[in-house]
Amino acid sequence: MSASGGTRAIVAALAANLAIAVAKFVAFLFSGSSSMLAESVHSLADSGNQGLLLLGGKKAKREATPQHPFGYGRERYIYAFLVSIVLFTVGGMFAIYEGIEKINHPHPIEAWYWPVGVLVFAIIAESFSFRTAIKESNEIRGKQTWTQFVRRAKAPELPVVLLEDLGALVGLVLALVGVGLALLTGNGVWDGIGTLCIGVLLIVIAIVLAAETKSLLLGEAAGVEEIEKIKTALVDGDVVTRVIHMRTLHLGPEELLVAAKIAVEGHDTATQVADAINAAEARIREAVPIARVIYLEPDIYRPEAAK
Repeated sequence: MSASGGTRAIVAALAANLAIAVAKFVAFLFSGSSSMLAESVHSLADSGNQGLLLLGGKKAKREATPQHPFGYGRERYIYAFLVSIVLFTVGGMFAIYEGIEKINHPHPIEAWYWPVGVLVFAIIAESFSFRTAIKESNEIRGKQTWTQFVRRAKAPELPVVLLEDLGALVGLVLALVGVGLALLTGNGVWDGIGTLCIGVLLIVIAIVLAAETKSLLLGEAAGVEEIEKIKTALVDGDVVTRVIHMRTLHLGPEELLVAAKIAVEGHDTATQVADAINAAEARIREAVPIARVIYLEPDIYRPEAAK
């Protein structure tokens, strides 16, 4: 994922959510709708989340230090994980609390045109944000399905924004349904039910985000295509005859560590082996440009040791 592409999607989502949060809160003040209060907190939490993603992207650009020799690329994963926590606590749990409170103590919605008008405006604004995230994602998604893209993406920003925007749109529809039913029936319980559904939705999305970013934090290998490219690039058929075994690890979305034991012939000189390793590293970087940290260990191939 290009950093600029992810940043464009984050900024678009941030601008939309800030405007929507203000509009929803004003609508809550005039109407007393719990769905609008839950949605305003939801949008405010989303705005904070986009701020966290931007901060993580900035911190990840720091140069490596003796204490952190592989750099700070994983900062982006840490801040993406924080997003899931904020979405769960500030968004989901608050909405569930507010929904239960409204169901237990319902009251009619006043000035109905405020929540309805703001929800329609919010759906339009979120649609533009969602469209930007889809457009940026399509540039790198390739032939993957959307589920595969979210699960396999090494850069967390676009999947996070996609899920947030999708959750926001579904939440807005739920809020609109809740408000609409409360107006039609005159029973404020429907507003509380809509709020409760929004909370459950946000918690589900937060759990999905947490599971995916946890995997990235633990350390994921390169994709299947990248691994095959690296193996092909390693073997020159002359000095390097095969790959005995290999490990890859993402140090960040755009930085890959490659460690491999390669087979050489016993009669090769140290100079020949050193030149072959240098040539193999150059081929790897040409085939997979994000492979920036490479460690190659030459050895004599023995079938029983190739594990």
